[in-house]
Amino acid sequence: MQTLGRQARESSREVARSSTRVRNAALAAVAEAIRRDAAALRQANREDVEAARAAGLAPALLDRLELSEAAIEAMAAGLEQVAALPDPVGEISDLKYRPSGIRVGRMRVPLGVIGIIYEARPNVTVDAAGLCLKSGNAAILRGGSEAISCNRALAGLLREGLREAGLPETAVQVVETTERAAVGELVTMREFVDVIVPRGGKALIERVARESRIPVIRHLDGNCHVYVDAAADPEKALAIVENAKTQRLGTCNTAESLLVARAAAASLLPKIGAMLARKGVEMRCCAESLALLRAAGIDEARLRPATEQDWSAEYLAAIISVKVVAGLDEAIGHINRYSSQHTDAIVTEDYGAALRFLREVDSSSVMVNASTRFADGFEYGLGAEIGISTDKLHARGPVGLEGLTSLKWIVLGNGEVRR
Repeated sequence: MQTLGRQARESSREVARSSTRVRNAALAAVAEAIRRDAAALRQANREDVEAARAAGLAPALLDRLELSEAAIEAMAAGLEQVAALPDPVGEISDLKYRPSGIRVGRMRVPLGVIGIIYEARPNVTVDAAGLCLKSGNAAILRGGSEAISCNRALAGLLREGLREAGLPETAVQVVETTERAAVGELVTMREFVDVIVPRGGKALIERVARESRIPVIRHLDGNCHVYVDAAADPEKALAIVENAKTQRLGTCNTAESLLVARAAAASLLPKIGAMLARKGVEMRCCAESLALLRAAGIDEARLRPATEQDWSAEYLAAIISVKVVAGLDEAIGHINRYSSQHTDAIVTEDYGAALRFLREVDSSSVMVNASTRFADGFEYGLGAEIGISTDKLHARGPVGLEGLTSLKWIVLGNGEVRR
């Protein structure tokens, strides 16, 4: 790990001074290599999936681990999309004259060396490498042991692309050991690593946050809410809840909690409950919502009384908590108490309620009349994301190219001296 760190630090300086054209060429070369070796990547991924299934990996993690042909093509296309994005490095902003005659502004610069620690998803290897490289950073990628075969194959393609573009192969390094001690070492190498980004389960992120001596961009979990307001359009509400909860169960932007205004509950909740039951979703309900759903004849096997723990749970499964609230004030209060500050949405046709929700809900992404599943770097136009941040310093929400850079002050003068 010390060797990887030393090589990353040396490479970071060369990447930082490289041109946009060179970095884009590296991304294009890796994309081409991924398409060329798609069959070999599928085979490596199958080996990982079979081993993970035999080891009893949770269904949600198996879903993240598996690479389809479409997923491999999406990795290649994602690199091309990142290459097409404007290069933030070197951008000068807020340049202003001061009374002394100097001009003062800020320049966007790379962070340096970024360590990414993640589980299961081999596509993160490519997304993270692409974003780090485009933003002028070097990267050390430590994927989970369950994806080691595929990650090793991808590491070879990344080295090939860097070499073809004339950049050091050590600009992006994949940690090839599965020893847990490698994580402990990576998060303490302050002389070599500038930022740590953990992506994975709560236990991993808590460990990294606890042990790291390096700044961490992180979120612990994704307890995302959909609040159906009294002024909600019924068709929008049904479609948004269905997509937010059932489009994909194992992601951090999946809705885990449903709040319904009391004024709309009698008419809307039975329809939403029937849809969720058809989709095989278990509803953990407050007393009021449980009574309404039982009266509507919803399958009793899909209903359970909620506990206090359910309001803050990230299930990553076909389970959702359901609560009837008095209205907007109680909904905002409930979300700010129990949400993980990831993504929360309101369904309403009331402009004032929408604005209050946007202002007062303290989360990294807040939405009006849209599914929480849109909380994603690609959907936000970032090309891809290195992760989601629920912190309030430096970066918040999906972290793309700008989140992997910092600002330094610059001064332009013409011989001025301070008097």
